Formats: sequence, structure tokens, C-alpha cells
Amino acid sequence: MFVGVGASRVRDMFEQGRKSAPCLIFIDEIDAVGRQRGAGLGGGNDEREQTLNSLLVEMDGFDTTEGVIIIAATNRPDVLDSALLRPGRFDRQIYVDLPDMIGREQILRVHARRLSLADNVDLGVIARGTPGLSGADLANLLNESALLAARRNRKKIDAMDVEDAREKVQFGRERRRLMDDEEKKLIAYHEAGHALVQGVLDDGHMPVHKVTIIPRGRSLGSTMFIPKKDVLTRAMKRMLSSIATGLGGRIAEELALGDISNGATGDIKQVTAIARAMVCDWGMSPLGPIAYGEHHDTVFLGRDITRAETVSEDTARRIDAEIQRIITEQYEVAKKIIVAHRSALDKIAEALLEHETIEGRHVLEIIEFGEMRSPITAGFVSKPADKADDKKTADKPSSAEGLGAGPAPSPTPA
Repeated sequence: MFVGVGASRVRDMFEQGRKSAPCLIFIDEIDAVGRQRGAGLGGGNDEREQTLNSLLVEMDGFDTTEGVIIIAATNRPDVLDSALLRPGRFDRQIYVDLPDMIGREQILRVHARRLSLADNVDLGVIARGTPGLSGADLANLLNESALLAARRNRKKIDAMDVEDAREKVQFGRERRRLMDDEEKKLIAYHEAGHALVQGVLDDGHMPVHKVTIIPRGRSLGSTMFIPKKDVLTRAMKRMLSSIATGLGGRIAEELALGDISNGATGDIKQVTAIARAMVCDWGMSPLGPIAYGEHHDTVFLGRDITRAETVSEDTARRIDAEIQRIITEQYEVAKKIIVAHRSALDKIAEALLEHETIEGRHVLEIIEFGEMRSPITAGFVSKPADKADDKKTADKPSSAEGLGAGPAPSPTPA
């Protein structure tokens, strides 16, 4: 409310710390007052800078005999002022990454203490199937599992409850919408195209987990991929396979129905982003291992105002040509796969129209044997599609899902 209040409170806090020594001072979300000075395009006095200056002065006055230790936390270390991070103020910086498989299992065990789990629930299996989830996501996963078990009048959380909750957390909640047969067929072939290409190209690293034409979140259909292990590196062949898989839905629509829809909007954005990263960031093109261009997302931090453009017009044209070449080549790869396995495409689409949801093993069985040999697992049945009263909307939450025109966040390595 008043100028100077923030700086005054910083001085009071450190004075109390000195009186209470030995003590710990913990500052959460320090980026609220620790952002880089001189930021922004305008002038004038910034109250936040006064608070930061006061913080810097107080921390600089400490010595090893005062018995006061300062700990701070933030999820935006890139915006902090460099003076705040130098040794003498914060001597040690610790990066807390997302938990690995062992960490996820231990986190699940902590949150499962207050829950009643059935004998068929294996927390180790859940940990292997939830790469990329944070501790809060895992807690939410078990909470959703408990809610599903309560809705199904179960005394204990079953493995099916956990599986359904995982899909809800990672890919969105099922939301049935009113669709006619033409739209269902379009969605079925679109998802069958994704699943078929990925089933043929996959080397066991990113298998198809489940294919559904039931709307989830903002998607009208989903092809879900869950990696076998935590993804730490991105190989070029797998990136190319991801592009081909993303284009499989558009190709299947064109070959099976003779027309295309806006359902591939999210796919096109995603494959373009992958191809651009391959050329500009990862050096996976004939242009060589050179970083072309930089992100200009920190202009209001006062860092990029005077920075010159690093890419010439000729280089920009070559970059565009390489991106187009990569996507065009993978489009042809995906098209050859779908043409060669056209009967499998039809059978996957027919299975989706009949059962609405099939598992990845069913896709592989159709590709290998020409038919599904495993039974369909009976899950929780929600209200039928013809009772829904929602209208068709947009796109996809996973790497190759959905029909629509919205943005598509991706939990996959793509």
C-alpha cells in the first residue's frame, strides 16, 4: 500500500532473525521480490526494487558468527537478479527435479498410508507408469482413485480405480458428447491412424497404451502413449517417429473418408514444434549443429531489448525449408505404413466404433494377427453417448490425440 513498507519489513525480519539466533529464515517464492532490477520497458521508481535492495544489503551484512541461515525457494530461478545469487548471499543452489521411479514409489507410499488399498494395487507398477508426474500429481492420483472407488461402492481402492484415475490425471476426464455416426467414424479413423503408425514404428520405448473415441478433457478422441521408463534424452529416430505418428490421423482421414478435417490442428502444431526444435535447437538437420535464433520471451526482464537478431534472411529460408522437408518426409513414411496396413486400419477403426475404447495390446494384435485375440477389459461404464448434451469442441491432451482446434499440451517426450 505504501512506498517503503516492503523494504522496512525486510529489515525487521532480519533484525528478528539476529535476535533469535541461531535461527533459519525461509523465504518462499523469492522471485516475487527478487526479480532482476532494471526490468521492463518503462521508467520510474519500482517499489519492488527497493525491497530487493534492502534484501541484498541485509544479506551482505551477515557473517559466519551470527548464526542465521537463509533459505529461499522459487520455480523461476531464471528471472532472479544476479546479485542475489552470488556466493556470500546464497552460497549453494540446489535444483529439485521431478521424482524418478524410486522417488515416485516412495511418494505414493506416503500418500497411501491413510488409504485402504486392495491386494491387486502395486505402487511400484503405478510408479513405473507415471513418468513426469510431480509429488502433487501423485497425491491427486490417489485422491482421484479414492473418489472413483467411493462412487463404485467399494470399500478398498482397486487397481481399476487407480488405472482410471491415472488416465483422468494424465489425459483428462471422460466427457461424453452427442455425436452422429459420421463424426464417430471420422474420430475412429483419426485415432486408428495415430495408433497404427505408432504401433508399427515403436521400438518398445513409447508403446500405445489405449485408444478411445470417448471425449476426454478437450479432446474428442485420444491415442495415449505411456513411456516404459523416464525419458531423459531424445533420440533423432524417435523424434521422427513422433512426427510420423502425429501425422497419421490426418492421413487416415484422407485415405479412408476422402476428406480431411480440422481435427489435426493440434497434431500439426506439435509436429511443427518438434521439427523446428530439431533444426534450430538440437542440430538434427543438414544445417549442422548450430543454434539458430533464441527465444525472446524475457524482453520485459530488460535482457533482450538491445539484442540483435542472430539469423539472416537466407538462413531463415533454409530453416523453413528443412522443417518442411522433415515433415514432408515423415508424412510419406506414415502414408506408406497406413497404405500397407490398410486392413489393419479398418479393423482398428471398427473395433473403436464397436467398443469405444481398446488397449494397446489390441492394436498390436490387429497389426500382427489381423484380429483382436485378447478380451476387452470391462471398466467403469458411464452414461451412454446418446444421453450426453454437450456439443463438439476442441483438441488433445496427449501426443497424438483428439479432434478439434485447440492447443495441445504434451506429456510425452515430443
